Amino acid sequence: MKTITIAIDDIYVPVKRRQDVNPETVEALAESIMEDGLQTPIGVRRDGDRFVLVSGLHRLEACKALGEETINVNVVQARKF
Repeated sequence: MKTITIAIDDIYVPVKRRQDVNPETVEALAESIMEDGLQTPIGVRRDGDRFVLVSGLHRLEACKALGEETINVNVVQARKF
């Protein structure tokens, strides 16, 4: 799987997923990212011109809290039902 860097503003977080944010987890991850960098890219899928978050909500929120404008992602294929 190839890792690419995209703008955080290009990532859409579904409303259902936004409710799962734990502020303590975001803070701890932000501290870790400041010290060691983002070790595991988040997962997104393409949806037209935007990317939809699949995994890594807390990592994304931690990067936002740190003022990052870009993030490393793995683009995954959406399942067809």
